[in-house]
Parts: sequence; structure tokens; C-alpha cells
Amino acid sequence: MSGRTVARSLSARWEELPGVPRTMLELRVRWVLLVVVCVANFVGSLVVLAFATFVVPDPPLPDRDYARLVNAIAFFGYPALAGPCALGIGLHLWRPVVRLVRRGGGVPDAAERRAVLLGPLRLTLLVGALWGIGAFGWAVLDVWMFTPRLAVKTGLTCLLGAMTTCTVTYLLSERLLRPAAALVLAVEQPRRVRLPGVTTRVMLAWALGTAIPVLGLICVGIAALATPGISAGALAVTNIGIGAAAIVAGAQVSYMAIRAIADPIRSVRAGMARVARGDLDTEVPVYDASEVGQLQAGFNHMVTGLRENERLRDLFGRHVGEEVAGLALERGDIELGGETREVAVLFVDLAGSTRLAETRSPDEVVALLNAFFGVVVTVVGRHGGWINKFEGDAALAIFGAPAALEDACGAALGAARELALRLRARVPQLDFGVGVSAGQVVAGYIGAEQRFEYTVIGDPVNQGARLSDLAKQADGRVLAAGHLLEAAHLAEAAEWDLGKSVTLRGRSGQTRLAAPRPPDSGGEAARRLRLPRVRRRRDAAAPPEPAEFRPEPDAEPA
Repeated sequence: MSGRTVARSLSARWEELPGVPRTMLELRVRWVLLVVVCVANFVGSLVVLAFATFVVPDPPLPDRDYARLVNAIAFFGYPALAGPCALGIGLHLWRPVVRLVRRGGGVPDAAERRAVLLGPLRLTLLVGALWGIGAFGWAVLDVWMFTPRLAVKTGLTCLLGAMTTCTVTYLLSERLLRPAAALVLAVEQPRRVRLPGVTTRVMLAWALGTAIPVLGLICVGIAALATPGISAGALAVTNIGIGAAAIVAGAQVSYMAIRAIADPIRSVRAGMARVARGDLDTEVPVYDASEVGQLQAGFNHMVTGLRENERLRDLFGRHVGEEVAGLALERGDIELGGETREVAVLFVDLAGSTRLAETRSPDEVVALLNAFFGVVVTVVGRHGGWINKFEGDAALAIFGAPAALEDACGAALGAARELALRLRARVPQLDFGVGVSAGQVVAGYIGAEQRFEYTVIGDPVNQGARLSDLAKQADGRVLAAGHLLEAAHLAEAAEWDLGKSVTLRGRSGQTRLAAPRPPDSGGEAARRLRLPRVRRRRDAAAPPEPAEFRPEPDAEPA
């Protein structure tokens, strides 16, 4: 039975489908019991009838026909009495399973779990007990009415029939109750319980396919030694019949036992193939609480851990950036400290944030900020940078760390030009300033062993923040340090004009300012935004373009 077949069987038996009364589902549970009991006992009775009639010869009897009539009455009469008894006791044992179905599923309680998981074993013990009572009574009847030798014959044949019936009962009930076991074990993982496992299944298959036929041959030999006058032809026919039955029964039972082990393993292999293709929502049904059931449950637990790790990795990347997250996962152990890097810094700050908070509701302020930062993240990512941190209404972007860029200065300048145009188009309600600087910084993990972050520290960061403050009064709202034009590629440097030198707040030296050239027309601006893609030493997908923020009809610009 494949995994898809098990899933369909589980849905058909245990889910209340539209138009299917719940009483029909209860009847299906009872039919499982009825089929198992009837089929198993029918097979066992055929074994007894075949051995008693054709295999094991009768001992010398004064009235053979009368003895056969009495034994035939016992053979057919006892099942007529024991069958209803077995069904009644079995239905009582099945009552928790019926209650689970009548309730329409849900979380099974302890009694319902035991009824499902121990159902095959309990049913097998019940059938074995009834067969034992019947064999004992039949043997006593033959001793009382005929001879002990006839009692030995009937006792041995009943023993073979009992072994056959118990084996078929367990294998069939375990297979038919597999959907119920999948339902129960989907709620609670299997633990080490005293249930027959793989070894028991293999031994039962061996018993039915090998031990019982060989025992029949032993019985034939004992009967031949104890009964003089048995011809060689009769013994040959008997041995041929037993051998043929052993081949057929052994092949069928071995196939059932192998499938009982192979089906769960096949479902795990199929699940592993889906996981290898990236499908982390894969789960396999847990068929039972044996070793193979624990294998299936272990696979589900592993996939759950993979999903959790993937979710944490995604959240980690959203918090610190994909570049830093990938670097941390590659290196494994994180050490505090950093390294000197040449980077470009872009600092964008919102203007008039205090008035914005006074004139708009908190929800609208948050929506505006999210739209604002959405544009920043998209543009910075498109040009090969990453957002180091959000500081209230400002954002710090780094180009060249942790992944190096071939033209970090050109990428930062291009991002600043595009950012100004995108922000005016997407969030025209907001005013801002963009500052760009470059130089040597220390990039690494700063903090303590218990809590740290990846960041950059150096004079370019401070210079970029001061330039963004000054850019809020500039016409294009973008200013850069003039030395970036010397380091950037000529194509990008040609889009900027050098201006005057100023002394920025908190700095002693002069800073030469550079500003983007104003576009001649809308078409020219669009042409300048189609910059060549920056080559990176570490691949990273740019985030999607954010949707334009649309304010409420009565909203006023800040």
C-alpha cells in the first residue's frame, strides 16, 4: 500500500465526507472486525479440514464413519457458537475506536489510542484463546468417545489451524487498522511501547509460511510411524500437497510482511525526495508504533525542525540583512571585533518627523514610514548595498561590507540619485535628505558575547549623517562627499557636479560637496536610472519593488 493509497484510505474511513452519514463510518469500523475474524477463521478451518481429511491418516477405529460424523459435527458446531462470541468481545474491544469515529475525529484520548495501537494484538489473543478452547474440547471429546490417538490427531490439526488463524488475524488487522493508527499517531508521536514490531511480523510470516507446513510434515511422519500399513504413495501425495501449500502460503505471507515494512520506508523515501526539492511542508503518515512507525515519526520531527530553522533563518535575514545572515551562517562561530574595509555609506533621514507625528495618527505615521523604508530597502538592494540599521526615521546603508563590491562608491552614488526620484514618486508626502560618503571603516561584530550586532564604525558614517542633514535644504535633497567622484566609475561620476566646500557640524576639516545634475526632462531622468547592474562578489536577490503609498483622501502633506 503506497503513501497515497494510505492517505486516500485515511480520508475515506476517518473523515466525515459531505453526504456520508456518520453511522456509515461506524459501520466501516465494525466491518473491519467482521472481515478479519471471518477470513482468518475461514483460512484456519480450511487448514484443519485439509490436514484432518487428506494429510494426517486416521488411527485404527472400530467405527470410522461414526467417528468422522461426530468430529464433523464438532468441527462445524463449535465455530457456530464461538463466532458470535468472538464478534461480541471484539466489538467491545473496538468500542473506543467506534467512539472516536462517532465523535468525528479530533484528539483521541488514551483509551482510544490503546484500542487502535493494541487492537491487532488484542484481537489475535482473543482468536487464539477461542481456538485453544476448541482444540482442548475436541481432544477431550475424542478421548472420551474414541481413542487417545484420534485425540492427538485432532489436537495437532487444531494447533496448526490456531497458528494459521492467529497469524492471519494479526497481519490482516494490523494492515486494515493502519489508517486508524495514522490518525492516532498524527496527534502523538510514538513512544517505546510494548507492541509487536518488525521482528514479530517477520516471525509470524515465517510461522505461517514455513513452520506450520514443516510441522505438518512432522505430524505426517509421526502418524506414519504410529500407523502400520500406510502406503508410500499416500505419503508421497501428502508431502506433495503440504509442499505446494507451503510454497503458495509462504509466498503470499512473505509478500504481506515485506509490504508491511517496505511501505513505510517507501513513504519516507518519497518524503526525503520532496524535501530535497525544497518542499519543507512534507509529512508522511505514521502507520504504527513499531520501529518503522518511529522512523516515520522521526522524519516528520526532522522536517519540522528544518521548517523551524528555515523560518528562523528568514527572520534572521530580515532583521540583520541577507548578507550578514549568510556570513554568520557560513562562519559558524562568531568572534567580536572587526576588520578595516573600504566602504561607501548612504544615510537617508526623514525631515519634519516631529511635525508628522503631531499632525497624523500613529497608524498613518507607521504606514508612511513603512512605505518610505520600503523604497529605501528596494533601491539599496538593487545597487548592491544592504541596510545596516534603521534609526527611528533614518536608515544607514553600507556598500562594500560584508560582501565586497567592485565599485562601491559608484553604487552608493547611483542608489542616492535613484532613491531621491523614487521617494518623490512613491511617498510625496514626506521630505528627506540623503547623504553619501566613503572611506575606511571597521566592519565587524560589536557588543558582548550574549548580545552583539554586525555594524560599521568610522568617520564616513558620521560624515554621511551630517551630509543628510545638510541635504534637507538642498534642491535635490541629495549631497555626497566630493572625493567619491574620484573613486567612482566615470559613467556615474559624470552624473554629478562638484560644489563648494563647507565645514560640517562636528568636523574640523572642509568637505567638498557634490550634487546630482538636475535631469533635463522626465525621459532623461528615466534614462539615468537605467544604470548598469553592479557586479557583486556575493550573489543577492534584490527585494521586490514596493507599492506606491496612497494616503487617505483627507490627508495633508507634512
